[in-house]
Amino acid sequence: MSNLIVPASASVTRRSFLSTSSKIAGTAAALSTLPVERFVHGASPGDTIKVALIGMGGRGSGAANQALSTGESVKLVAVADVHKDRMDGSLAQLAKAHKDKVAVKDENKFMGFDAYKKAIAQADLVILATPPGFRPMQFEEAVRQGKHVFMEKPVCVDVAGYKKVIAAAAEAKKKNLKVGVGLQRHHQAGYIETIKRIHDGQLGDIQAMRAYWNGNTPWVKPRADLEKTYGRKLTELEYQMRNWYYFVWLCGDHICEQHIHNLDVINWVKKGHPVKARGNGGCETRKGKDYGEIFDHHVVEFEYEDGSVCFSQCRHQLGCWNDVSEHAIGTKGVANLGRYTFTGENKWRYQGGGKDPYQQEHDDLFDAIRNDKPYNEAEYGANSSMTSVLGRMATYSGKEITWEDAMKSNLDTMVKGIDQVSWEEAIKLAPPSSPGEDGMYQLPIPGKTRFI
Repeated sequence: MSNLIVPASASVTRRSFLSTSSKIAGTAAALSTLPVERFVHGASPGDTIKVALIGMGGRGSGAANQALSTGESVKLVAVADVHKDRMDGSLAQLAKAHKDKVAVKDENKFMGFDAYKKAIAQADLVILATPPGFRPMQFEEAVRQGKHVFMEKPVCVDVAGYKKVIAAAAEAKKKNLKVGVGLQRHHQAGYIETIKRIHDGQLGDIQAMRAYWNGNTPWVKPRADLEKTYGRKLTELEYQMRNWYYFVWLCGDHICEQHIHNLDVINWVKKGHPVKARGNGGCETRKGKDYGEIFDHHVVEFEYEDGSVCFSQCRHQLGCWNDVSEHAIGTKGVANLGRYTFTGENKWRYQGGGKDPYQQEHDDLFDAIRNDKPYNEAEYGANSSMTSVLGRMATYSGKEITWEDAMKSNLDTMVKGIDQVSWEEAIKLAPPSSPGEDGMYQLPIPGKTRFI
């Protein structure tokens, strides 16, 4: 049974806000343990920037490819993963595309749950692209070691992780570390111009917003197929690591892993995060032993400080209406943000071009490193990640959840001590949820499940 699901009759103990604040301060103090001379600052245009890649799946390999495409003076010098097949495949792919920039010695290929610490030590900049649940601990360590960071979204999957990232983000600013987050719309020329015009008042006062990520189910790794491939039974934790998209402690649910992009845009429009969320969700069509514990649909109303509401949907169901978009409704018109258009009083359409935003975000980060420009996307990345967590709290519980109440949550989904033991010991640890006798995982029940 999942320890994320608490019966309605159970008592819920929450830390006080002051206690939480003091713990964040304590985390920040712990991050300050390295001497100032160890911190990495700006690099001159000719300096070679050494990169470490942590998490070598498709997105990690893509991010490394983009980092290596920022200029000539950059090299991949260290890698870390828990799966050797992914490491070997990723390195072969990157070496083929960047023959002279992949310089990873055998002794700098680190395996295991503690491998990230060793890889970070070898680099000037680290790319964090493991399953999102690991992001807070890895970002915290990178900042502790004084390294620049590019980390994929979401940057947390629970409140405990959010607090770690916020504390580390503040410490990164003190250390003059540059931090990029994989919310690439912030580097997409059409989005930048569209939202600038909204902030300039061309839509008038924003009354409401809509945000959608309605599509089909992404990849799934059935247990039977995995065990056939590896020729043995997998432990529960090992299986969940391979099929990570379907487990909250690793993915956060698809409202966190995908829909964060749309919610981040809405936060950008509003210049801040929502103050409360209410909604519903469930799992109607995507059912089976290999689909874990996440919902296949979420519908949330996010309310902002000024009373305006974002109507949010995300769905993984076949044969339905699909749409991935964001809209802002103002007193002077309506913006389709992803299509860069205004209708109404100030009708407008973006006519410019722009580089691939996935490449642009790395170009901007490396430019900031080389020219010592202020650059820290961790705070808004954390707030947008927490917005999606807030939405999940609302849909899982069926309750209206305020941001303030969410901050009192004591839920920390990460498996304790997973990066302190060997691989052989770690894969025997119990993940937060396990299947019942029928092989099915327990799903949250709105109205009964409580967030803690």
